[in-house]
Amino acid sequence: MRIISGKARGTKLYTLEGNNTRPTLDRIKEALFNIIQQEIPNCLFLDLFSGSGAIGLEAASRGAKKVILGENSKQAIKIIEKNIEKTHLEEKVELLPYDYKIILENYIKEPLDIIYLDPPYKTDYAYKAIKIILNNKLLNEQGIIITETDNKEKFLRSLEETEIQIKDIREYGRVKLIFLSKKDT
Repeated sequence: MRIISGKARGTKLYTLEGNNTRPTLDRIKEALFNIIQQEIPNCLFLDLFSGSGAIGLEAASRGAKKVILGENSKQAIKIIEKNIEKTHLEEKVELLPYDYKIILENYIKEPLDIIYLDPPYKTDYAYKAIKIILNNKLLNEQGIIITETDNKEKFLRSLEETEIQIKDIREYGRVKLIFLSKKDT
């Protein structure tokens, strides 16, 4: 796993051992950033459930103004710290070593432009996070939420009663990237 583009281009990242996390494959990460590349410069970016920090660090490398990495696994936090240091992106990246609910309810102080959610697949954490994001007005009016899932139908059903709309869905084998925004009023 590596940083694909920008200031830290080519930097190989440390990864977590074991099956507790699923690193986003480089080809999926590259496709994701090709889609959102115009929104990255000077944005406020949240990578929640960040694992090794690869998605958020990619955003920082490509010119995001500020990136917040949220992760509560002690093992993952150690890897993220090493990756922040290795990429030399300390001035742009803030690591919040807490549960996603605590981060969303207590640490996000301004609306975000891009929120990337990649929770463990068998959980409903993405839906719960989106509810908190909407209730606490943590997404800019033109902002986007990107969720990585392996069960598109279940996830989309969970959103039916929310003030969120689907902008795009991209499928890469088992992995689905779902792009969401606030409903147009």
